[in-house]
Amino acid sequence: MTLPDDVVCERVTLRLISPEDAEGMLAGRRRVSWHPDYPRRDDRDAASMVKAGDPQAGWGPRHIVRHGDGMVVGSIGFFGAPVAVDDVDETEVGFGLVEDARGHGAVTEALTALLEHTDRAGVRIRASVQPENRASLRVLAKCGFTQLRGSTEDGELVMVRPLPSTA
Repeated sequence: MTLPDDVVCERVTLRLISPEDAEGMLAGRRRVSWHPDYPRRDDRDAASMVKAGDPQAGWGPRHIVRHGDGMVVGSIGFFGAPVAVDDVDETEVGFGLVEDARGHGAVTEALTALLEHTDRAGVRIRASVQPENRASLRVLAKCGFTQLRGSTEDGELVMVRPLPSTA
């Protein structure tokens, strides 16, 4: 069960973060095509999960590349390949944008596109979010994260999106 390297949406493309990009992000190097505020701390945390030669790379973090100017404005992706949870394959998703790219629906569009692939693969998705992060809670609600599984030790809500066949 693999995902494509690039997921193309109407306004953004979701491109897997390469091992070279991850190394550069962690070392503080930048590319011209990256927004001046990218990578954020969360983006660097995501990049730390990228491993060269990983056969499950499609389940890793991705750059959010804005169409029109080709600028990388954030990241989205999974925290690893799915594992069985209650007899259903499941993994966690995370996302974020630089501040001036927020509020235009890019993350909702990106997450919706990724969920089309995970639905076809039969993978349930969860997300952890701070209760005061209203923007992320709205994105998750729009994308069908309707179940609350509790909270993490850091106080984040754990939201789950049921598979369409079990919704």
